[in-house]
Amino acid sequence: MILVPTRELSEQVFGQLKEILPYCSNVRYLNLASDVPESLIRSQIKENPHIVIGTPSKMLHFLREKVLLVKSSLRQLVVDEADLALSFGYEKDVEAIIAFLPKMVQSFIMSATINGDVDKLKQLVLRNPVILKLEEAKEEGKLTEYCVKCTKKDKFLLLYVILKLQLIKGKCLVFVDGIDSCYRVKLFLDQFGIRSCVLNSELPLNSRYHAIQEFNRGVYDYIIASDEYTLQGEKDSEDEASDKEEETKQPSKSKKRKLADADKEYGVSRGVDFKNVAAVINFDFPVSAKAYTHRIGRTARGAKKGMSLSLVASDSSEELARFELIEGRRKVEGHNIQPYQFDMNQVNGFRYRAEDALGRINKVRIRNARQKELRKELLNSEKLKSHFEDRPRDLDFLRHDRAILPKLGADHLKSIPSYLMPKLAPVSTEGTLLNGTATIRNPRHDNRKVKHQKPNNRRKRHDPLKTFSATPLPNKRSRR
Repeated sequence: MILVPTRELSEQVFGQLKEILPYCSNVRYLNLASDVPESLIRSQIKENPHIVIGTPSKMLHFLREKVLLVKSSLRQLVVDEADLALSFGYEKDVEAIIAFLPKMVQSFIMSATINGDVDKLKQLVLRNPVILKLEEAKEEGKLTEYCVKCTKKDKFLLLYVILKLQLIKGKCLVFVDGIDSCYRVKLFLDQFGIRSCVLNSELPLNSRYHAIQEFNRGVYDYIIASDEYTLQGEKDSEDEASDKEEETKQPSKSKKRKLADADKEYGVSRGVDFKNVAAVINFDFPVSAKAYTHRIGRTARGAKKGMSLSLVASDSSEELARFELIEGRRKVEGHNIQPYQFDMNQVNGFRYRAEDALGRINKVRIRNARQKELRKELLNSEKLKSHFEDRPRDLDFLRHDRAILPKLGADHLKSIPSYLMPKLAPVSTEGTLLNGTATIRNPRHDNRKVKHQKPNNRRKRHDPLKTFSATPLPNKRSRR
């Protein structure tokens, strides 16, 4: 039995087993947290799989229904990301699951960080545990941390300049703090021809996992991920008092509706394996030091180098206070967040374009963008195939349902004229931000338009005015 805190991580563990288990004979495995009908999962459980994966809530559901019987057959229990198993609201679920387990079972608890929650889980599951610490060799300069203090509007300007001019080469993870922010950033980047995909709790599980796979395969270089539920489960101890005050307040109806529609088992800043991430950009600064640590931990993995860039709103006292608190904790841990100074004289040339693009985005466009994503998922849904076969008119309505809004952006924004190009430092070997200067690769070549000549097999028509040549008149002597 493998317990994981999020459904995305459950899908990735299932994918890893697909790669490993073909070399083993007759090993059956099942993901209980997959986005398939429950009736199908129940029938697969009856085939007695050797390995089951799932979130604590899904696992407990099938144990209580007496579909999954493990009292006499369970041999190993694995709890991955153990520090989240209790802090994500799974404390009661984990305690209830333990009651269904046999007394003699080999248990493994895995965690990147050790805190009070891990110690509590150890007391519940383990007896005389053996602790194994796997530490990588420390390499100086492996992860470089930068921060930029700017206004909220300048965050969009700097993100546009960084991605459009490719000041950071390679794949980037952009973290925001909500679903609306997720689509606002995507709509902003789309106007400049910067392709990106979104990842948030509102999308179905298959869509989220598909977006992660496309990012890992290199289909998209930029992924915009909202981190709302992970941050709720990773508050610092200083924030517990404020959390209790917030719990006493009654949330608004719109907030209740959003929380009900979103997937509570969503999470991307922990556990999920994003491959070959060159940089992490904190567009919205996290609310806790733990969340910040796990966000930037998506890059500089293995023996590779990486960087993080945090955009801190200087016009928000709350965000500045969070940054100062986290910066102080990083210094205590031996890490330094370096200030990065953009030369705004070079960046100001792009300000009008950024403000113009940002002004086109409003609540109606964000709502339509969210509906467009969900409409696309409905069309591709396997569960609704039979429904659309019986009611083809519903399928026609979905296909032809379009937003009655003018086109967002213009084609001229996708290219950068030469007079706007800043004079930058030469290209470095790493291709990242260095010493207060930015790097870019041959901007003239990137902006040059290449005209593709279409082959023309037709015979050229001769223009008689162009081919006509006047013959000289004979002179009088020749006539004579």
